[in-house]
Amino acid sequence: MKIAIKTYGCSANTADTETITGILTSQGHQITTDTEADIIIFNSCAVKGPTENRIINAIKQTSKAKKIIIIGCLPKISIERLKHETHFDGIAGPAIGENIIELVNQVANGEKVTKLQLQREKPQLTLPKINTNPIISILPINIGCLGSCSYCAVVFARGKLQSYNIPEIIQRIKTDVAMGVYEFWVTSQDTAAYGRDIGKNLTELLHAICEVEGNFKVRVGMMTPNLISDMQSELIEAYKNSKIFKFLHFPVQSGDNQVLKTMRRFYTVEEFKESVTAFRSMFPDLTLATDVIVGFPGETQQAFENTLQLLRDVKPDVTNVSKFFARPKTLAAEMREGKVPSEEIKHRSTVVAALVKQLSFERNKQWKNWSGEVFIDESGKTSGSWIGRNFAYKPIVVKSTQNLIGKTLYIRVVKVTETYLFGELDN
Repeated sequence: MKIAIKTYGCSANTADTETITGILTSQGHQITTDTEADIIIFNSCAVKGPTENRIINAIKQTSKAKKIIIIGCLPKISIERLKHETHFDGIAGPAIGENIIELVNQVANGEKVTKLQLQREKPQLTLPKINTNPIISILPINIGCLGSCSYCAVVFARGKLQSYNIPEIIQRIKTDVAMGVYEFWVTSQDTAAYGRDIGKNLTELLHAICEVEGNFKVRVGMMTPNLISDMQSELIEAYKNSKIFKFLHFPVQSGDNQVLKTMRRFYTVEEFKESVTAFRSMFPDLTLATDVIVGFPGETQQAFENTLQLLRDVKPDVTNVSKFFARPKTLAAEMREGKVPSEEIKHRSTVVAALVKQLSFERNKQWKNWSGEVFIDESGKTSGSWIGRNFAYKPIVVKSTQNLIGKTLYIRVVKVTETYLFGELDN
């Protein structure tokens, strides 16, 4: 069959797509464009309302002549809406792994298939996969999480924590390094939760990864602040290895302790700031990424001001700003008291976005005239431009008529913007 795959959402979803692409290709199917495809697979996301709307609109606009399979988190969270507003031939949850073979075969044979039970077994890391970027491997280290955030519906889709054991992760890394991978994205819903179901933790895993021979770098994915408290010193020690990018994705979500409590985020603003200080004390040039939700029920004007102040105090390099959208089945969807009007949410989002832009620019200005090694890991948006990362995972754009992918170059930063640094070859 000719199959197209459309992917939405996080790096874990991208990893799922890479796996099913590898599996389907190994079975003789051809991965192609929407126009040529007999079957279109929508690997969906359900974290935010606007993303859900975008996916559903894309499905609606798909030709009725195409067979449609919907997988990912959305079927587990908004199945009734999908049934009422879209047409599909097959539907299943996330991390489908080898089960994609049977699903595609059944749909190809004209069956209508619904498989929404939780995956009992996580997909094996030894399954074939085709990387989106040949030199970057997205490496899931666990499925599910330990969280109970009142706004998050993903737990209903991906379930509770299931960690891969260290030997199978290491074997995947060794295989990928042998295939020419230079960069690994260690990913999950919460990397700080890794191993707590099998008597291990993230620091043990990072030490084991860094012992693998080869020239590669590791970007550690998002960590929930409260789950690093019992291993913070050891985690900082693990970060000292030159193979680990000095990059910390540490979502705070709100700068107000009462809002954090209502969100069921089990840490305080003070604890978040202490952890950031500890990391920056050891790694002054650390790239700090965080997430903020504005307009959560109970977010008073003062609570919002507290979030703005936290951002001014901490000065993240990157801040992902989300407007609150109630998601199906969550506690937040039932909250009536303290609801913030949609226009006010929109206003607060605009205010935060402006501050974030300013703070990011201030942080990036500190990199002007920096010189050092930069690993080129992707092509830029314009012809002859390439994007690389330095030790702190800072994106640096370089111009060249040559193909620079996979090369490590000595670069000097000559210009900065809010989102990128621009560099030139430093001879």
